Amino acid sequence: MSFNNLREFLDVLRRENDLAIIDAPVDPNLEVAEIHRRVIDAGGPALLFTNVKGSPFPIVTNLFGTSRRVDLAFGPRPEALMKQIIGAMDRVLPPTPKAIWGEKNLIWDMLKVGMKEVPSSGAPILQACKRENPLAGLPAITSWQDDGGPFITLPLVYTEHPEHRKQHNLGMYRMQIFDDRTTGMHWQIHKGGGFHYHEAEKRNEALPVSVFLGGPPALIASAIAPVPEHLPELLLASLIIGGKLTVVKDPNGSHRIPSEAEFVLSGHVPPHIKRPEGPFGDHYGYYSLMHDFPVFNVSHMWHRKDAIYPATVVGKPRQEDYYMGEFLQKLLSPAFPMAMPGVKDLWTYAETGFHALAAAVVRESYSREALTSAFRILGEGQLTLTKFLIVTNQPVELENFPVLLETVLERFRPETDLFIFDNTSHDTLDYTGGKLNHGSKGVMLGVGEPVRELPGSYTGGAIDEITAAQPYCRGCLVVSGASYAEEPKLAQRLLERLTEKGTEWPLVILADDAEIAAAQTPFLWTVFTRFNPADDIYANSDIRRHHFGYKLPIVIDARMKPGYPDELFPREDIVKLVDKRWSEYKL
Repeated sequence: MSFNNLREFLDVLRRENDLAIIDAPVDPNLEVAEIHRRVIDAGGPALLFTNVKGSPFPIVTNLFGTSRRVDLAFGPRPEALMKQIIGAMDRVLPPTPKAIWGEKNLIWDMLKVGMKEVPSSGAPILQACKRENPLAGLPAITSWQDDGGPFITLPLVYTEHPEHRKQHNLGMYRMQIFDDRTTGMHWQIHKGGGFHYHEAEKRNEALPVSVFLGGPPALIASAIAPVPEHLPELLLASLIIGGKLTVVKDPNGSHRIPSEAEFVLSGHVPPHIKRPEGPFGDHYGYYSLMHDFPVFNVSHMWHRKDAIYPATVVGKPRQEDYYMGEFLQKLLSPAFPMAMPGVKDLWTYAETGFHALAAAVVRESYSREALTSAFRILGEGQLTLTKFLIVTNQPVELENFPVLLETVLERFRPETDLFIFDNTSHDTLDYTGGKLNHGSKGVMLGVGEPVRELPGSYTGGAIDEITAAQPYCRGCLVVSGASYAEEPKLAQRLLERLTEKGTEWPLVILADDAEIAAAQTPFLWTVFTRFNPADDIYANSDIRRHHFGYKLPIVIDARMKPGYPDELFPREDIVKLVDKRWSEYKL
């Protein structure tokens, strides 16, 4: 099943009893987000708020908050088609009439991919236009109490290269609303819209920008997909839909816009003008802090007469981005071997904010080929922002992190298989490096035959200054003791004590609470959002031929450090308000 607009999807959710309609009055300032978080934690339905304070427009959230709704939104066809496309590359090379005829069904499907321009009369998005204070009444939500203000959290930001207009980008970059005509534009490093803005700045030109809200669910998926820089996202949206994406010329602007969108904000981002944006409670589970970002000046807003405002809430995993990321990785995974020969499978972990941790199954047809593949991964698109990469040549299901980690630790030779690179780029939202966009990277290999038996239970007795110890999986032990603020050198002392004991545990995590070992989500979120490889990996080592040869055990200090942004917690009075009103929402 494919959907040409948001309301077709909502109609199916209604029929499936997977949409809750909340008619009670709700405040977009914190209340909507608190309701959303409770429902997504319970695996509940999508939410349509029909009575939003200060706005004539309803809000819909939690559209993709379960695997089932993602399956409903996109179905199996896009993934099957992607596998068919990749497989055809082998079958039609070298091209022969017989081989090409054998792919006639695929060729027919591909002819359906593209954009189709419709007349203004056939474009619901052009039903209403607002030029005076165009953002007034837009029900942008405030998700967390320390956010800098209300944010548009599900914007589809469209830009074109200033010189090469056919090169477009559709990305999702949060937008803080400053006033009724102005927002921030959170273009992070290594994002396509930011590249276009950089080119416009070099020419001292304003960059035209259109922001789509709503439309086919495929538009949302394509905007967040980690596709190569020059692959048009609008074509990916068309492929997911299974037909041409209908667009219409903006009568007041320079771009074609999706005819079935709910809202379109049109305007420009001037060169060389920045304004403080943030803080914002982001998908890492912490507040990203205030920094200067470009400014979006909105000239006008198109919208359907009965427009529905789509929004999402991010925070500690798992949130909606987890389920969307899961779908997109499965959709795009068949293309990895074509883009990166030797890489058989690749996974980034939503539990860590995606960029903090990735893992890959690679080919090892000659000694150290796996390291070559690791370098290739770290040089590919948004994967260049990966903080820690784990690589094996064993056929494991990467989504199952305990099994992956056990597989690697059985084969890991610390003297040759651990690499730490300092002075590298970090994701803008990752503050563990101590400086915006800067940090370090780690690569861990585990290939070939096992070289050790892994312990499964801890029997090593008491460890000075350690109050709790709990295995996460075979070979990985989580321990806790004093906080970093109280004992910043505890990790080094822990390494010395474990070495003296001759511990059989190859990997030991020092955390604020050893209970994170109980499940994959708290373990991954805590560990990989709270350590910077160059600062927080402890191991004895030798230096030979300019290479650090590490020795077991490896200790990772994953405690909260001074200077890290605050963890996200809802405001107490909002929690009490939602408790009190829960029966009114009729959920």
